[in-house]
Amino acid sequence: MKTEYDIVIVGAGPAGLSAAIAAAESGERILILDNNPQAGGQIWRAGPIFPDPELAQQTYRQIQTKPNIEFMFGAKIVAAPFTGQLLVERAHDSLNVTYRQLILCTGARELFLPFPGWTLPGVTGAGGLQALVKAGTPVHDERIVIAGSGPLLLASADTAKKAGAQVLYVAEQANHSTVRKFALQLWRWPAKIFQALSLPHRLYQPDSYVVEAIGQERLERVRLQTPKGIIEVECDRLAYGFGLIPNIQLGQLLGCQIKDQAIVVDEYQRSSQPQVFAAGECTGFGGSELAIVEGAIAGYAAIAQYEKARQFFAKKQRYQRFATLLQKSFKLRSELKTLARPQTIFCRCEDVRFDQVAERANWIDAKLHTRCGMGACQGSTCATAAACLFDWPLSSARPPLLPTRVKSLMSMTTCSLNQK
Repeated sequence: MKTEYDIVIVGAGPAGLSAAIAAAESGERILILDNNPQAGGQIWRAGPIFPDPELAQQTYRQIQTKPNIEFMFGAKIVAAPFTGQLLVERAHDSLNVTYRQLILCTGARELFLPFPGWTLPGVTGAGGLQALVKAGTPVHDERIVIAGSGPLLLASADTAKKAGAQVLYVAEQANHSTVRKFALQLWRWPAKIFQALSLPHRLYQPDSYVVEAIGQERLERVRLQTPKGIIEVECDRLAYGFGLIPNIQLGQLLGCQIKDQAIVVDEYQRSSQPQVFAAGECTGFGGSELAIVEGAIAGYAAIAQYEKARQFFAKKQRYQRFATLLQKSFKLRSELKTLARPQTIFCRCEDVRFDQVAERANWIDAKLHTRCGMGACQGSTCATAAACLFDWPLSSARPPLLPTRVKSLMSMTTCSLNQK
């Protein structure tokens, strides 16, 4: 099966939906691809007890008025065999999707750094906790500790509390002085102040970070470094994350220029590759407001409506200043690079220990000698951790991007023969 579209957008989060609405004015045929079962991405994820945010509902209503926008959910991109073509795998089939313009809105994922006990049952990502709760995982009366860095910690705590959990501690690794300076600059973005005040900020403890997760069969307690020294907190669940990392694998595969682990774009969100645009967190983390604005710019630029795209430049600059402030304020402390012990598991997929990776010269060397990064997640967790801990450059992407059925790969081979 081969499907042709004028514009293909990868990612149905705020950036992707915003890009689709803008590009739809052209009347061209638009496809939004997403691996999730519904639109919204990680930011607008809804669930049984968490309805869609009002802004998300407004966006969905706008999308419904655009008959030239189509969705394809449960679709993962396996490869990009030729210019203007993507190999897409779904639950029961695979297909080659062709495009004239491509907009990457692939978002970001959490950065996990290994520490003793991080693989215990009951330990999840901060964003992962949000996703679980919104999907209906019961956490009522569970004792939860949240640790790491960045605004996602408070958002995760808020979600857990609304679901009836007992959030005991929110450990932020940035120090008090840095957090205070960050808060004092929020007057530039009034909406951010109201958003912050609505979150459980009284639980927020700067200058604190997780040292160890302790338990036998599952998590029993967490050891934290705090301004008052080491403390232990008995809990049922630990949610942690040390910020976000842009999802750039598809951009790498397409040959887009990468800098600071993000896809490089110009003022119109154009990447270094012709007909390929990028918007949202794959170009650098800046929050949903920046993602929406960048999506609109990319959508209009993809249909050559540059004057309309320029109307969003001032907003983009405003939210980019906030993104810069975020990156500066929540820079990771060096102590986090020394949490893992020699026997700490580094690669969860292949059970590779920290000392086995630390003795290697680079990422490729580690993969060849330990199989690190060759499991189900294909290095999405351990490769980014290695880049942070050892200052190793990220390796380039190659197909298949994800574990894939042989039948899908055969589809790519057939397509290659037809091209010849």
